[in-house]
Amino acid sequence: MEFFRIRRDIPFMRHALTFNVISLVTFLLAVFFLATKGLNLGVDFRGGTIIEVTYGHAVDFGRLRAALDKLNLGEYSAQSFGRSDTALIRLPLKEGVSSAQLSERVLGELRLDDPSATQQRVEFVGPQVGRELQLQAVYLVLAGLVWIAIYLAFRFDLRGGVAAVVAVLHDVIVCLGALSLTNREFSLPVLAALLTIIGYSVNDTIVAYDRLRENRGKFVPKGRTFAQQMNDAVNQTLSRTILTSLTTFFSAAVLLFFGGRTLEDFAFVLFVGVITGTYSTTYVAAALVVDWTNYVEGRLRRGKKAVAKA
Repeated sequence: MEFFRIRRDIPFMRHALTFNVISLVTFLLAVFFLATKGLNLGVDFRGGTIIEVTYGHAVDFGRLRAALDKLNLGEYSAQSFGRSDTALIRLPLKEGVSSAQLSERVLGELRLDDPSATQQRVEFVGPQVGRELQLQAVYLVLAGLVWIAIYLAFRFDLRGGVAAVVAVLHDVIVCLGALSLTNREFSLPVLAALLTIIGYSVNDTIVAYDRLRENRGKFVPKGRTFAQQMNDAVNQTLSRTILTSLTTFFSAAVLLFFGGRTLEDFAFVLFVGVITGTYSTTYVAAALVVDWTNYVEGRLRRGKKAVAKA
């Protein structure tokens, strides 16, 4: 079902080289930020203490942070959690101080500032557990990429599988680079957002590939190059892509700007990922398949000419 139809064919593949350069520059910038600034790992990945505190009224985070600053805890985060009267405090590891001692110091300071402060729970994540979670996150993403490549290689061909994985890697690295640039925390919800973007990007690519295969199964006019056939497939699925992308984009934007601090980092990754995922379907995955196919077909033609001359 189409709510609107693009009447004019847009020559996406004609400008593929220009946008490939833009993709490469964006990718290298993301790698640069990751290499120089790194990721701001959350408590889940680096270890630390999580304290949930409730108040008898809506949390005044200005007062709460002012109280915590007196303790010189290092880089911490304090955000709303579920309700307006509940705060979730994430504290880094502090050498020589146990989780119990740290929570007592924090709660003592908060109660001095506001007697209605009540501790609901305390969780401690050790450095070893955090390291294991980091490795599991890497393995999870890599396993997803491998299975995507295998699935697409069987469903379409090896070129399609490799190109889709390159596009997904592009999206993941750009999202991580954006996190590094803005110094946002990399946490388990952010990891979930990255996995969501991987699925979103691959789904968009599969739709274009599927239309290309469907078109090639029909009668293809003589002289119609592979690049033109890919361009047809992208244009024919464009209305679907626009509707899907805009719906996801606006949903992510609402969460990012109005969803509160708890959802902000998660929504930020979705916000960036929807843009890169939509873009990479055409100018990374599709363009790479076209370039690869043109290279292979060019070699075959040159081989046939050499045989004919011999």
